[in-house]
Amino acid sequence: MPQPVLCNAPEATQLLAGELAQTLTSPVVVALYGNLGAGKTLFTQALARALGVSEPVTSPTFTLINEYALPDGDKLYHVDVYRLHDPVPEAIALGLEELFDEGIVVIEWAERIAPILPHQRIDVHFEYAGAHQRYITIRRDNDK
Repeated sequence: MPQPVLCNAPEATQLLAGELAQTLTSPVVVALYGNLGAGKTLFTQALARALGVSEPVTSPTFTLINEYALPDGDKLYHVDVYRLHDPVPEAIALGLEELFDEGIVVIEWAERIAPILPHQRIDVHFEYAGAHQRYITIRRDNDK
């Protein structure tokens, strides 16, 4: 079972995201779990930067899905399901499941759509450990 990593500063979270980015091959779903302010968007921004996204990466809280082109021609989809009222049916209606076989899909608030997440995925859990401190645990589908 993977051990939590204590990130004592935003830079440590960014470094961990960059390390994960180097291991990703498309298609892949990266499911992010954690409370508001846990660092999910910061993690995604660093992941995107490490994958070669040069434009600003913003939270898709109101747009639900942001799409970014990667240098290799692939795509990064940044999804935020926090504002969905009935998350699973609404995610299905949006066609979210169709993205799972395309590019790299990073989903904030993944616990809200757990029933439709693919078994083969990477789960990233964020736990508050103090001011600017988070425990981050990364589990690949074979670690579960």
